[in-house]
Amino acid sequence: MKLAGKVAVIIGGSQGIGESIAKRLASDGANVAVVASANIEKAQAVVANIEAGGGRAFAECADVTDADAVAAMAHRVVDKHRAIDILVNCAGVFFPTPVGGTSTAQVDRMVDINLKGSFYAVCAVAPHMKASGRGKIVSVSSCAGMIGMANYALYCATKSGIIMMTRSLAVELAPHGINVNAIAPGNTATPMNEDIRTKPEFAGFLEAMAARTPSGRTYSAPEDMAGLVAFLVSDEARAMHGTTVLMDEGFTAGI
Repeated sequence: MKLAGKVAVIIGGSQGIGESIAKRLASDGANVAVVASANIEKAQAVVANIEAGGGRAFAECADVTDADAVAAMAHRVVDKHRAIDILVNCAGVFFPTPVGGTSTAQVDRMVDINLKGSFYAVCAVAPHMKASGRGKIVSVSSCAGMIGMANYALYCATKSGIIMMTRSLAVELAPHGINVNAIAPGNTATPMNEDIRTKPEFAGFLEAMAARTPSGRTYSAPEDMAGLVAFLVSDEARAMHGTTVLMDEGFTAGI
């Protein structure tokens, strides 16, 4: 229960890696705000699961592309629970953006959710953390922020942007007692990539990824990522500022 008494906000906590993070931090004693983008019932389902296991959690909803909505959510949490000690930015989308075949709406959606949404969340929460003189912020980048992927230029760019944003925010916020770090997952089994893992038409792509994954685990479990986040938001990581931790089964280590 090393997070007992802490209030954690998990944006994108209603499924995938975010859901696993919410469950893990609750098991470590935090009171967790599970934030869905639009469907609060999805957040409520995660909350019910956490409470059934003896944890504490509550459902929230905020569209990360709307800075005012994210700020309002942060104010609601502070009003009800007196503080935000932990912020995890886990909202994201993943889809191809090939040159010449990507609409402006798709460009905006990718950048607005993956990059601007994380910045809006930090802008909403950091003032409350500054007021208390402490805080932990973790954003979710990707191994795709460190290597190039054909047809996924914008996804790679947004995840690379998270890495540099993390470094810059750490320099800005560390003097206020706030740790800002990121994780860079590799292929992780979530609803976002279920089609790639299960549909016959993606068999060739899946085989190619398996061939370049040294560990033999083509897809990590989301619980693996949750364990890393649990470390980063604990006092054991108090010396870490501006770091992005790669956790990708060796996918980007070499050819």
